[in-house]
Amino acid sequence: MSTSSDHLAWGLHVPALASAAAGIERASDAWDAVSDSFFDPNGWPIDEEGYADGKVARDAEAWKHIEVFLAHGPEVLAGVRATASGADYVEGPVSEDLRRLRGIDTTLERAGQLQHEWDQIMALMDASLPGSRQIYESRAEQIRNADGWSYADDLSLQGPALVRAADYLAGRAGSDQPSQTVRARVALARSAAGNRGALPASPSAPPAPTPMAPGRSR
Repeated sequence: MSTSSDHLAWGLHVPALASAAAGIERASDAWDAVSDSFFDPNGWPIDEEGYADGKVARDAEAWKHIEVFLAHGPEVLAGVRATASGADYVEGPVSEDLRRLRGIDTTLERAGQLQHEWDQIMALMDASLPGSRQIYESRAEQIRNADGWSYADDLSLQGPALVRAADYLAGRAGSDQPSQTVRARVALARSAAGNRGALPASPSAPPAPTPMAPGRSR
């Protein structure tokens, strides 16, 4: 496979990630716009049921977008890291975005673990308690989505950074650079190895503090 074809392989995932990042942002903004209405000016709850239902809806919407990142993110991240040079991390249009991607490894890994645990629970219900899935699935889903919200919150910052970096590096990845092809395949293989560890970090990236994510209503 040519380098150009390899670029297309991970580059075609970028629009899906851009849409997912925007979806998480919309879910968060929609919740922030109404969350205060469930409390009086002194901070006492006036509609606890509405507050709980609102969070359930927010978490469910956000989880759908997390699943998109789990499906498409590792390949794009591997492509970006295989293409970016050390100089890209120091200066340039996406230097801050590339440094911000250090934290996305843990986010994707833990979200993937949460999804794996969910799959195991559903398989156990189907195998040992026939018919119980219909009774408990909705509640189990709410718990998974609620646990996943913190990862959605992280991806609201990390996701756009990944998209911007991928867009910027697209032209370079499409040029004739066979060594990048090999690096991308190795990085992707390591990141997909059974979800047993974090996605590979760029060896040439200088140390930099991870930017704090903006506060979110929880």
